[in-house]
Amino acid sequence: MVSDLLQPRDGIPPLLSTPGEFTAAADLLASGTGPFAIDTERASGFRYDDRAFLIQIRRRGSGTLLFDPEQFRPELTQALKPVLNGQEWIIHAASTDLPSLAWLDLHPGLLFDTELAGRLAGFDHVNLAAMVEQIFDLHLLKGHGSEDWSKRPLPESWLNYAALDVEMLLELADVMAEILDQQGKLPWAEQEFVHIVDQFATMTEPAETSWQDLKGLSTLKRPDQLVVAREMWLERDSFAASRDLAPGKVLSNKVIVEVARVLPRTPAELAQVKGFPGRSQGATKRWFRIITRALKSPRRNWPKPQQRKEGIPDRRAWASYYPEEHEVLQEIRALIDDLAADINVPGENILQPSTLRVAVWMAKHTGEIHSAETLNAVLRDYGARQWQIDQTFPILSANLLKL
Repeated sequence: MVSDLLQPRDGIPPLLSTPGEFTAAADLLASGTGPFAIDTERASGFRYDDRAFLIQIRRRGSGTLLFDPEQFRPELTQALKPVLNGQEWIIHAASTDLPSLAWLDLHPGLLFDTELAGRLAGFDHVNLAAMVEQIFDLHLLKGHGSEDWSKRPLPESWLNYAALDVEMLLELADVMAEILDQQGKLPWAEQEFVHIVDQFATMTEPAETSWQDLKGLSTLKRPDQLVVAREMWLERDSFAASRDLAPGKVLSNKVIVEVARVLPRTPAELAQVKGFPGRSQGATKRWFRIITRALKSPRRNWPKPQQRKEGIPDRRAWASYYPEEHEVLQEIRALIDDLAADINVPGENILQPSTLRVAVWMAKHTGEIHSAETLNAVLRDYGARQWQIDQTFPILSANLLKL
């Protein structure tokens, strides 16, 4: 029978927000034993970047601690780094939390990702609440994950929710390790965890973004469209950064691309663009000035349409332009899907779809893969772990090599 887990067993921890509190909490964590269960709450839908506005840490013998990093980030790093770095962390869906922790110069030595463990173990549902309920018959209180965690003060119900996110992580990791071990998959998981740690080991700050990363940009074919997209993106980025706002709250990518596509000739036409905040006369006038300025700028400085890059074609082009390669790709995908069913692991976890496309392209189009050695080398170069190579090599070699 499933029971509701409505609050942490030791009550809702206080929110720690000063350097003195950080230091005392670090000492308490250092006195505990075993790995650290860690989670973060961020506000990327509201703020300019994806930094953590709340960090939850639990350790046996220390209990659960909640940290508010925003006002004293360097001091938080100074307190926690000697205790956390190089140690074993337990995180659910680690790739979503590790960037914001890396920006604080906090890095695990070892990792156990309970969400990824669930995927490898063949769980149908791998969100934290579903796994806790399936294993422990406990229903986790949920419902605040998409809140604006930069808000202060944080409501008590939000703090309760945040503390519950690490309440069962230590026990969940123990059980998942046993399940994977029984299935013979624990070495696979360990290789995956090392790979994740390595991905973020040298990260110290958010990756730089560019107007050329704008989703939908490839649909713009003319220099006048591109210069408008560029100037609108730059203006939006500057405005959002100066006010610590999520760029999408200023103007969505879709709207920028659509405005650049239609090139409105008057403020009234701009106000009619779908999704544009046309009811605001101030916004309409401001953005129309940006458009006008872009189109009046020297044409020699306008960006040119991007030439098709050399290398692996976009997956959407395979069926139309490379039918032979596409047929081989589909055949191998079907075989990997069969393998996935046999070993009860999602196909995308057995081999990244992008890595599979590379292997097919380099074997069937460029001829760069022509032997077992070159196939193995390419798989490694594109990030395949040894267990993935072991599982897929018979399929790939049989369909890509002339054996």
